[in-house]
Amino acid sequence: MTLREKVGQLFMIGFSGPSVSKDLVSLMGEYRPGGVILFARNLESPAQTLGLTNDLQKLAHHEPLFISIDQEGGRVSRLPAGFTIFPPCAVLGQCDSTELTYAAAAATATELRAVGINMNLAPVLDLNTNSENPIIGDRAFGATPTQVSTLGLATIAGLQDNKVIACGKHFPGHGDTTTDSHKELPVVTASLGRLREMELRPFSHAIENGLATVMTAHVLYPSLDERYPATLSFAILTGLLRDQLSFEGLILTDDLEMHAISDHHGIEEAAIKAFLAGADVLLICKDRDRQVAAMEAIHDAVKDGTIPQARLEASLQRIAKTKERFLHPYDPPAPGAVKELVGSQEHIALLDTIRRTSERRLKAQV
Repeated sequence: MTLREKVGQLFMIGFSGPSVSKDLVSLMGEYRPGGVILFARNLESPAQTLGLTNDLQKLAHHEPLFISIDQEGGRVSRLPAGFTIFPPCAVLGQCDSTELTYAAAAATATELRAVGINMNLAPVLDLNTNSENPIIGDRAFGATPTQVSTLGLATIAGLQDNKVIACGKHFPGHGDTTTDSHKELPVVTASLGRLREMELRPFSHAIENGLATVMTAHVLYPSLDERYPATLSFAILTGLLRDQLSFEGLILTDDLEMHAISDHHGIEEAAIKAFLAGADVLLICKDRDRQVAAMEAIHDAVKDGTIPQARLEASLQRIAKTKERFLHPYDPPAPGAVKELVGSQEHIALLDTIRRTSERRLKAQV
């Protein structure tokens, strides 16, 4: 690969509209990003989703694209009507069943793979420990590290057993915040001891059991790094996640356009700092100009030695290994699988079982 193609592999980008535009073709052809992320703005139906992912993969160079989505269930669901939409993690936490949690993740993975989506930016491994948290809440399985560890791993297994890459988020923990990192930079003042006892345990458990990817939190943890939020912190991404927790998979940033980052750093600086901190894949979800600026900045930083060649190659090897594990051999999904698997009666019955189990357990607690 050329240097431009190597740098492209480090990026996952979002775009507008339900089809591949001429502008997107141009961007993909020039900068060769290694992945894309899909949102509700891109998706209209199961059949259209399959057509879109097939068209995107035709633009790939050398390696298939990561095609990702935030399909946690509940309020963080991007899929359109026709898919089986499971309830938020808190409902699965109420069921407190590894079997149901695994089954929901497996069903989600089956439907995602049927339409060509190979990465789910889930599960949330944060603890719901702060009632004033505006962003996590019912996205978490619960408030205890034991429950989140157990059900988080069941979700990871359900996804990855069915060839969909799981992504634990938001490292090292977004549950104990009172602000939303989409809007501003949250601060968690917990001590390292508290983080090890609570927030880090679900991540550590998942890492020990084969989690493929981790997403960073745009949160400042002064006990770990007084200056930089986790996404930009070498101490957190390399010192803690890589060296202490022995994570060998992919580190993805959360969207670098979020205000927790963009209010304090330009996109070029943020991209370089995140990569040097230890991130492998840089996520920029919307703005084409920012995507181009970040890719140019990384390219130039490699050329002038700001980013060592060995650092670039280490991330490329992790990306290639993950694609080999989950995306190879690549075959476009068959259209017939959409009708057979998406929104199937089996998945609808599972959804009903989860709802009834949750309701029954809630009544039993009254």
